[in-house]
Amino acid sequence: MFIRKEIDLGSGKKLTIETGKMAKQADGAAVVRLEDTMVLATVVSSKNPPAPNQNFFPLQVEYREKYSAAGKFPGGFFKREGRPSEKEILSARLIDRALRPLFPDGYYQDTQIIISVISSDQVNDADILGGIAASTAIMVSDIPFDNAMSEVRVGRVNGSFVINPDINQLKKSDLDICIGGTKNTICMLEGEMDEISEAEMLETIRFGHEAIKDICAVQEEIAREAGKPARTFEPVRPPADMISTVSSFCRDELRELAYMPLAKEERAEKTSELCAKALQAAIAHYREEISEEERTADPSKEVYFNEQLLKDAIHRVEKDVMRHMILDDAKRLDGRKLDEVRPISIDLGLIPRAHGSSLFTRGETQALVTLTLGTKKDAQMVDTLTDDTEKRFMLHYNFPPFSVGETGRVGGTGRREIGHGNLAERAIKKVIPSEQDFPYTIRIVSDILESNGSSSMASVCGGTLAAMDGGVPVRKPVSGIAMGLIKEGDNYAILSDILGNEDHLGDMDFKVAGTADGITACQMDIKIDGLDYHILEQALEQALQGRLHILQKMTEAIEKPREEIGKYAPKLTTIQIPVDAIGLIIGKGGETIRSITEETGAEINIDDDGTVTIASPHGEGASAAVETIKTLISKPEVGVVYSGKVRDIREELGAFVEFLPKTDGLVHISEIAHERVRKVSDHLNPGDRIKVKLIDIRKDPRTGKTRYALSIKALDTPEAEPQAPATGQQ
Repeated sequence: MFIRKEIDLGSGKKLTIETGKMAKQADGAAVVRLEDTMVLATVVSSKNPPAPNQNFFPLQVEYREKYSAAGKFPGGFFKREGRPSEKEILSARLIDRALRPLFPDGYYQDTQIIISVISSDQVNDADILGGIAASTAIMVSDIPFDNAMSEVRVGRVNGSFVINPDINQLKKSDLDICIGGTKNTICMLEGEMDEISEAEMLETIRFGHEAIKDICAVQEEIAREAGKPARTFEPVRPPADMISTVSSFCRDELRELAYMPLAKEERAEKTSELCAKALQAAIAHYREEISEEERTADPSKEVYFNEQLLKDAIHRVEKDVMRHMILDDAKRLDGRKLDEVRPISIDLGLIPRAHGSSLFTRGETQALVTLTLGTKKDAQMVDTLTDDTEKRFMLHYNFPPFSVGETGRVGGTGRREIGHGNLAERAIKKVIPSEQDFPYTIRIVSDILESNGSSSMASVCGGTLAAMDGGVPVRKPVSGIAMGLIKEGDNYAILSDILGNEDHLGDMDFKVAGTADGITACQMDIKIDGLDYHILEQALEQALQGRLHILQKMTEAIEKPREEIGKYAPKLTTIQIPVDAIGLIIGKGGETIRSITEETGAEINIDDDGTVTIASPHGEGASAAVETIKTLISKPEVGVVYSGKVRDIREELGAFVEFLPKTDGLVHISEIAHERVRKVSDHLNPGDRIKVKLIDIRKDPRTGKTRYALSIKALDTPEAEPQAPATGQQ
């Protein structure tokens, strides 16, 4: 059945959702359109039962942008799309994080969601539409999924909020926040902003949630009209009586262990030992309670001997113990108060050859962060459906297996690494100086050496410190903190600077980064339905206090950026030349600019507006290149002293001297010395470098050429004369 619904988003924008026309062999499919941007989302979920010992939900979300959607050719030799770009990976993560917690507990069927951008007007981004299309596709399928999810992007232009702003509006917006949620709650949040307050953040979320409710209502209408009956499935989870039985074998021991302030590895080791003992005790118990004959007669009793379900039951007891310890006693696994930040230590300048570096340690999370400064040629070209841009600031995040005491495959960059790096990059990007003020390409690399909670926020802090250590004039320091939540009914606790276990066993992971004056980036994932705005307000306020505490520790380590850039960073000099002189500097086929580079060792970049950026590992090379360029564009002036090169001599006439690039003048024999000169070669030879003064400029009436008269003897007091730079020509 084909159905199409339309939603008014305000400001003349209409969102269209349709299903029943495309991809009808998928379990569910939907097309969402905004202006001329369209996405197709499909979902297929396996009907085969999950593996006997499976204990996770294998959900795969893929987001793909087809260049043909915008009438563009992909770059490269093969002219077809290859592996997903960072933009596609980040868009897939946005959708995955919002949808995953909405599937029913114990649903372990292999499920794949594919979102394809089939049309792009190159103005409206398709990532948010992909989340709506994916949710609609699931809603009309037979997959058990009762809660429609919608995503919106919120911008603020001239003080007014805008739903799903286009790329031109975003350029004028002071915030860019993607919000995913159901009609009852917000379940995902990610964005960047220009130091907004906590109150403004809440106002933005409320505004976005109103639009989400409207879009979810339309999805529910479509599901009622075209949805398939939900398939039946047996949840893969331990029965309530199994949890109760297992609890009797391990609850007291787990509670005792929870109250011990142990290091991460020691806690993991003791917990593993305790759970193994509980597992063996539970198996022995059921062997006594249920005989082989009973198991044969009633196959359903086999569930009590499923080791994976028994482990799951033990894990649920562990989770319950930890949560109630926090809720009932306001005590955390490492003994901290709910709003307490772990001890912080900072070391700067550890890496001698890096242009700046920091080692940021917060509890058992540690980031080694390095800064590299480069020239315009080092900037990254980013080609997307909506824009082709040059990226001059980038932050890369690496998470090796040893950081959590494990072995693992070391290969390409994972989706999690890209997502965490992007969050840290967005946080710091807001304080990076403009290209006009600091014409460097900036790369920050965060290598996580230890991890026990929020290594992305450690990367924000370490990245800021490394930039300041390297002399990058950041406007303000930026810090970040991860907040957690434990909620049971009306009882809740908000946790500052969460541990890995508190993230895993808790209900929220809310990362907030910013300066002392406001928030610059955030990311939130919520695992429960019905988050109260009062709780969110309290979490933001508690995050502010934690952020300020961390900023104070950072300021104690380095109060402001260093006056000089790193010792081994390239030295950049910027000069402005007339636009019509660009061709002169470049020369025929790049000959002139290459010769300057070879002679001075400097790297030269010229922008279309005449901005020339000169980079050199040492100041002398940059200075020589600047002088050469200034000489190239200078015009001959009478009375100015030049440093030139003798090109040719005529014994009875004088010497021809190149005093400016490709500009010769004549030093007449009478202008060589105050005494009479009989032979020019007695004083000058071809190749000699000499100082000369321009004493006359005139046009030859016969040929129309400009003639330049030079003098050596006029240099009576050369230090008092106006000086022109050397030609730089050897």
